[in-house]
Amino acid sequence: MKLSKRITQITGGGSDGWDVFYRARRMLSEGQAVTELTIGEHDIRTDPSILHAMDLSAREGHTGYAMVPGTDLLRDTVAARVQTRTGVPTTRNNVMITPGGQSALFAAHMAVCDPGDVGLFLDPYYATYPGTIRGVGAVARAIQTAAEDAFQPCAERIDAAADGAVSLLINTPNNPTGVVYSRQSLEDVSEICQRRDLWLISDEVYDTQVWQGEHLSPRALPGMEDRTLVIGSMSKSHAMTGSRCGWIVGPEEVIAHLINLATHTTYGVPGFIQDASSYALTAGHELEEKIAAPFRRRRSQAVAILQDQSTVGLVPAQGAMYLMLDVRKTGLSGESFANALLDTHNIAVMPGESFGSAAAGHVRVAMTVEDNRFASALKTLCSFAEQLAQRHAAE
Repeated sequence: MKLSKRITQITGGGSDGWDVFYRARRMLSEGQAVTELTIGEHDIRTDPSILHAMDLSAREGHTGYAMVPGTDLLRDTVAARVQTRTGVPTTRNNVMITPGGQSALFAAHMAVCDPGDVGLFLDPYYATYPGTIRGVGAVARAIQTAAEDAFQPCAERIDAAADGAVSLLINTPNNPTGVVYSRQSLEDVSEICQRRDLWLISDEVYDTQVWQGEHLSPRALPGMEDRTLVIGSMSKSHAMTGSRCGWIVGPEEVIAHLINLATHTTYGVPGFIQDASSYALTAGHELEEKIAAPFRRRRSQAVAILQDQSTVGLVPAQGAMYLMLDVRKTGLSGESFANALLDTHNIAVMPGESFGSAAAGHVRVAMTVEDNRFASALKTLCSFAEQLAQRHAAE
């Protein structure tokens, strides 16, 4: 029996670049000690106060079907939060609750891309981006950013790639680079989207993790409110990765159609999860800062460690829970360096090539282990890189 091209061509064929991660997980399952600095999973669990709210809601009976668009309470809470943070008038009619940010990304592309349309995204990219676009039957077209530009979007490259495209997907604060897009970059993106008649899909799930500068939602820029779909999530801001609760914010007409899509696909998010999310979003800045604090500390640790050496370069670590490190002085690709580091020191990092070709010769480090262990692993990485660089220079 024949399967659809849509389902068989999601990954695009070939390696997905995550072999180092899978090998590290096998080593762990075999009982080997591995310092895993790979995926963006908090090393602290969901706060007990959020779990208490979840338990209370479930025990009070909110375990049946919830409203497909999301509960009025959570949609109102998200709308108020977005309006406060961006200044853009937002109501529940601009919000649909989804089973996590990934579901929101898929639904957003379903809303704006027909089969065969071109969906643009920036390289380096979060691992699922091209597959998400292919999954809706669209053509995924990558636009390279450059290490020498700190991986900021390049207006000329976006414009050159925009022929035949209907959408552009961006992510700031950025995974995998840790870069926060500048106002100028976002204004350039805005101008191109309006001139080229592109939908902008803005993945903002790391908006509470900004260490330097400030986060600007492009929906707040002039002319962008009616052509921007914003993706949000409880996963990173509140360490609720397993709870699978996210949202899309956009024009009312789009949200109305997305609710129809959800009725025929996910059929909503459990009510007790939504109640816990409503509680978390209204619990105050202190809770969000508590969850972000370990990454803020480790980012400061990393900057200090990397300043004491000259082999490993640091891409501006402005936000999110990652560092993008330049290891090209070793003479190795990011993938070769990551494999060698795992073989030699049992430290697992992600090759830059796992996130596209623009970050070749880099590795992504997730700041997701306890402070002292993180600092020790980063120092070991730097020492190892220096040894390799000396050997490379002598060849």
